[in-house]
Amino acid sequence: MDETRWLSDDQADAWLGLVALFEVLPAALDAQLIRDAQLTFFEFLTLAQLAEVPDRELRLTDLAAGVNASLPRISRVAARLEEDGYVERVRNQSDARSRHVRLTDAGWAKLASASPGHIRDVNRYFVDALTAEQMTQLTRICDQMLGVLDPDGRVLAATMRGESGRPALSRAPQPAERGVNRSQPS
Repeated sequence: MDETRWLSDDQADAWLGLVALFEVLPAALDAQLIRDAQLTFFEFLTLAQLAEVPDRELRLTDLAAGVNASLPRISRVAARLEEDGYVERVRNQSDARSRHVRLTDAGWAKLASASPGHIRDVNRYFVDALTAEQMTQLTRICDQMLGVLDPDGRVLAATMRGESGRPALSRAPQPAERGVNRSQPS
């Protein structure tokens, strides 16, 4: 006996729409960032996660969790970003075995210069395509689905909390920002 719970036509339409969105949106975001900033969306997201945390530094494993990447993938991306001078990989002062990734001033500047074009596309593909009511509904839908898929809230954790004002997303990054109190230059 087949116990598969097959999708209704409406459920299949919603699922296929979501899958199609997952396929075309990252490619569109990549295209703009590569063209305008020579960064992939994943690299941009990595820099943005580092911009959100105190001292712009995360343990490599925490950064991997924050961008939903395997350790080998985030290591490769960090190496490329390090070659370009956007991050530096450092040993933790308190635990020499722990590797950290720190956003450099050049990385901060790259994030700041890449953000306006990226946000233009986010507005074009996302904000302008939805009504305020749809945006609220989508937020609830995402929260519900993330509660199942990421119950510990690890993916984009720093940005989701928005503790530093979401530089490169809700506002332009400021070059002097560093540390916990980001309203005061260091």
